[in-house]
Amino acid sequence: LKKGDIISIDVGACYNGYHGDAARTYAVGQCSDEALRLITVTEESFFKGLEKVIPGNRIIDVSGAIQDYAESNGYTLVREFTGHGVGRELHEDPEIPNYRTKFKGPRMQNGMALAIEPMVIQGKRTIFIDRKNKWTVYTADGSLAAHYENTVIVNDSEPIVTTLIKK
Repeated sequence: LKKGDIISIDVGACYNGYHGDAARTYAVGQCSDEALRLITVTEESFFKGLEKVIPGNRIIDVSGAIQDYAESNGYTLVREFTGHGVGRELHEDPEIPNYRTKFKGPRMQNGMALAIEPMVIQGKRTIFIDRKNKWTVYTADGSLAAHYENTVIVNDSEPIVTTLIKK
């Protein structure tokens, strides 16, 4: 890492048999205004999706809101990784894409736990995984990418975000 880079950190935790999952993207030192804008739009796209976390809505409602917001800001979305259900296992059904698919997904119900995680790219959406560590993800064109994730519980009154820290 060097000054001006951005880095995404994705952390899962298990407490009393239940998992939570969250990710944030941070600037490494001072970075460009465009990098900061990417981080901001990625976070905002999560909150656009969160607005659709309503019992009776479908997963595609969340996916579409994320896609519309990111793309309206000139960005593309990672398609190889998705959000997911979360509970006794870190990764459970349903899969939550950050873009519209032909599959609408299940209707959200009270008590469902979801890990919603937009991954937004400045350039083309092609990515690759590092062959050596089989974990680090890069954009093929070298453009910046950002990631923002929270664990959300579907609730009648409003969604409960369990992984936000009050500032």
